[in-house]
Order: sequence, then C-alpha cells, then structure tokens
Amino acid sequence: MKKNCKNNTARIETQQAMCDWAEQTFGPVSDPKALWDRAMLEMAELGEAVADRDISEIGKEASDVLILLYRLVDQFGLHLDAELDAKMAINRARKWSSKGDGTGSHI
Repeated sequence: MKKNCKNNTARIETQQAMCDWAEQTFGPVSDPKALWDRAMLEMAELGEAVADRDISEIGKEASDVLILLYRLVDQFGLHLDAELDAKMAINRARKWSSKGDGTGSHI
C-alpha cells in the first residue's frame, strides 16, 4: 500500500476556519456529544470505504471525521494540532509492542 505521510506539510484550512464554516452552516453546537455521535457515523462510513478499498471515498470520509474532531475539541477550548503534538511527544517517549499488522500498544 502506498504511503504519503512525508508530503503532509501543506495545509490550507485551520481549525478556526473549519469551526467558523461549520457554525455558519449548521449552527452552534448545543451538545458536544452530538459531534462525537456524528464523528462515529463518519467513522463507520470511513470503515466501509476502507473495506471497499474505495480510494475516492477514503480521503473524503477521513476528512469528515477530522472536521468533526476539530470542532469537538474547539468546544472545550483545545486546539487539535497542539494536542496532537503533545500526544506524539508522549508516544515517542513510550516503549511499544508491535502486533505485526501496522498497529501496536504501549508497554
């Protein structure tokens, strides 16, 4: 399977821009749990696209999940990119056990 992680540095959208668009389009969030619920629905759609190896849908569905995650963390005053950087620092400091399928768990 093709890997493209090394080319992921160019971003146009920001968390603020995505959240502003979503609020203008869908209105204010009445309960952050609704965003989580919708993200889980989008994850299921992403799972279907992955199972079908539907490249045209995988990126779209993964993006839907990310948009919802950006909006969800914003409800709590967090910035997802900063949270990701902090979590990767923790992950890099941990010891890991590989499952042999591209996943693993910390030990």
